[in-house]
Amino acid sequence: RMRRDAFSRALMRETTLTCNDLIMVAFVIDGEDRREAVASMPGVERLSIDHLITLADECVALGIPALALFPSVDARFKARALKARHPQLGLIGDVALDPYTTHGQDGIIDGDGYVLNDITIEALVRMALAQAAAGFDIVAPSDMMDGRIGAIREALEQAGHINTRILSYSLRVEPAQHFV
Repeated sequence: RMRRDAFSRALMRETTLTCNDLIMVAFVIDGEDRREAVASMPGVERLSIDHLITLADECVALGIPALALFPSVDARFKARALKARHPQLGLIGDVALDPYTTHGQDGIIDGDGYVLNDITIEALVRMALAQAAAGFDIVAPSDMMDGRIGAIREALEQAGHINTRILSYSLRVEPAQHFV
C-alpha cells in the first residue's frame, strides 16, 4: 500500500529534502469566500472550500504532494472536490475527536473526566472509515488511545480500503516559557 501511489512513494524517499517531502496543512470551514483567523496560530487561517481549492492548485503547481485537512465541518465534500480537481494530490484526513468535543479532549470522557479508551476507538474507527470512503488516501489519528492503529487498520481492510494508509501522529505542546 505504501508504494501504490506516486505521492506516497515520494513522501518516503530518503535523504533529500524537496517539495516531495512536504505536506501542506489546511484548516477548513463551511461557506464561500471565507477566511477566518486561527487565534492560537498567528498568520494561520481557516479557509472555505473555494479558497481550499486555490490552495490545492498552488500545492500542485509547487510540487507539494499532499494536503492534510483539519475540518471544522464534514470533510467528505472537501475530499471529493479536491480529488476531482487534483487526483494526484494525496489527501490526509485528521482522525480526531477534539474539534467536536466541548472539553477539548481527544477522547470521549465519562462524568468524572476519565477518557474512555475503547469507546473512543470505536468513534475513531468510524471516522477513519468515513474518510477512506470519501476518498482520503491517508487517515491520520492524532489521539493517543491504546490500540487504535490496529483497530483502524483492521476496519479499513474489512471495508476494502486496503490501500488507505495510516499516519499516526500526536503533539505535546509545552508552555511558552519552555521555549524562551
